[in-house]
Amino acid sequence: AHRGVLAMIGVMGLFGLGLFVGGIDAVDSKGGTDRFWFLGQAMVGPTAFAVDYVHQNHFKAVDPRTGLNRTGDPGEKRVQVQVAGGGTQWQWQAMSAAEIEAAGGALGVGGGNVPGLGRLNEIAMLSCTLAGMLNLIIFLDALLPCGYGQRKEEGEAS
Repeated sequence: AHRGVLAMIGVMGLFGLGLFVGGIDAVDSKGGTDRFWFLGQAMVGPTAFAVDYVHQNHFKAVDPRTGLNRTGDPGEKRVQVQVAGGGTQWQWQAMSAAEIEAAGGALGVGGGNVPGLGRLNEIAMLSCTLAGMLNLIIFLDALLPCGYGQRKEEGEAS
């Protein structure tokens, strides 16, 4: 049990470090090439799927020009609009100069997340993916506790 707790701390610590460094944007199952990174991140388990669900449903919105769900750009805000069929959806809308000035010009004031820039985002995605791969190694170690062959006890005659 002690070994399992330490393994969990290692996996979740590495996954949490990735989220801390790159934000929630580091886990993205539907974002361009990020979806390939998500294959490794998914091996973390339900935590990765929960973080991805929150990212897709609470931090992204539809681009009115393309109709695709995406992360917001600086100077955009999420607004809920009526769509055909009586439903609503979140869309990105450019903020006015007065809104940006009222917010002090801070990035991410429109309700979206600001994705990690450059290498920080890559390090965060890598950290979350390595957590999934580490979890796979731990799973295989638990499945095959003796390895490929039985080890001889120390002091046992050959």
